[in-house]
Amino acid sequence: MGNNGERKMGLQKVIFLIFVFFISACQDKGQVDLKKMEKKYMSLREKMVLEQIERRGVKDKNVLEAMKKVPRHLFVPEEYLNEAYEDYPLPIGEGQTISQPYIVAKMTELLEVKKGEKVLEIGTGSGYQAAILAEIGAKVYTIEILPKLAEKAKKTLSNLGYENVTVLVGDGFKGYIQEAPYDKIIVTAAPEKIPEPLIEQLKIGGKLVIPVGKYDQELKLVSKREEGVVVESVLPVRFVPMVGEVEK
Repeated sequence: MGNNGERKMGLQKVIFLIFVFFISACQDKGQVDLKKMEKKYMSLREKMVLEQIERRGVKDKNVLEAMKKVPRHLFVPEEYLNEAYEDYPLPIGEGQTISQPYIVAKMTELLEVKKGEKVLEIGTGSGYQAAILAEIGAKVYTIEILPKLAEKAKKTLSNLGYENVTVLVGDGFKGYIQEAPYDKIIVTAAPEKIPEPLIEQLKIGGKLVIPVGKYDQELKLVSKREEGVVVESVLPVRFVPMVGEVEK
């Protein structure tokens, strides 16, 4: 091979090495940026738990740890990423919202969920509440009446590795008789009165947390006992209304 050929081969080798270096540098930068973002969101979660949740009286350690671990920003639309850990609900599409972090924590604490328990959630929404329950170790069945939200939540939960969550499309008013009875039931949309099928599908000794009311809503804690059902009012809330058969 002549000098020109050797120079050409040498030049190609240099260009190739520069290209490899450039790709490697971009990958390294991407990894550094990703680590920075993960650290940023972790810090925001810890601040959220301390300032919005613990200071309002939530004490359950399992709930607090779950709230610190679950990446809430992955459950909100991209345009709301910077608000993912703020102290208010956010739109998630289809006229629905992801609940305020404190309310998610408070409702979860009221349930007193234990690892291995079977929990039914009515109103999957973004999937965030289901992720919190799954993080604690519950076996979660969650029902969403809006197919688009159900599909998106299912994808998000799967990507995060929550294999103990089953997402279903259906009318939550009827519950999910196929897996009843449940240790705990949580409802994230407000009917005007507590749906009887949900009480029927609750185990003796189980608990149901549900917002109730049309305009003036209250969060209710329902305890099912051998001697009957006990309903307690917890605090005023504002949830989207339950839709579907409940409207009839």
